[in-house]
Amino acid sequence: MTDEDRHATGLRTAIGRGRREIGANVLCRSRSARESDAMQRRYEIFADYHQFYLWDQAESPDTALDYTDEDLHRRVKTAPFLVVIQPERNMSVPVELAIVDRAPDDALDRWDHVAEASLDLPSGRLEIHECTGGSIDVLTVAPGPYRVRAYFGGLGTLTDDGLDGEDHYRLVLWPAPAAPVAVIKHYADPR
Repeated sequence: MTDEDRHATGLRTAIGRGRREIGANVLCRSRSARESDAMQRRYEIFADYHQFYLWDQAESPDTALDYTDEDLHRRVKTAPFLVVIQPERNMSVPVELAIVDRAPDDALDRWDHVAEASLDLPSGRLEIHECTGGSIDVLTVAPGPYRVRAYFGGLGTLTDDGLDGEDHYRLVLWPAPAAPVAVIKHYADPR
């Protein structure tokens, strides 16, 4: 059995332990046949300073403070054991998260911007963390490297002051070797 096979088996075991919570900010449900065994969650995350984090809980990484124009263009930034997601709005935003066993093959036409980054989770404890508000959730996954695909939708719906809008976000994680940050679909702000 290869390391990738062991990792996928561990992921399926961790997903199998998931539970359905209704009436809270967390919801497990499948979206497609390909994601039928996926761990699914929904959150309202306060994106203070236009950011929130995915990180390995045991590593307690320092947040990435130095931003380049390229980081802002990609809307995703990485550091060891950390991925920073940069929403358009500096307010609470809806975020869906799915952990699946392989790369998604979904259509990108309903999304304005899509980017990917790698996240190492050696402890198997994925923490979703607000910039200034604290921990949102900690999920148990199979330890190892993951790819994070960040989908950004409704970016053109923000009001002139940027406080209201129908922007929404989806994050999909799957076991994968580390790779550079990649923009799959770029949003060019018309303003």
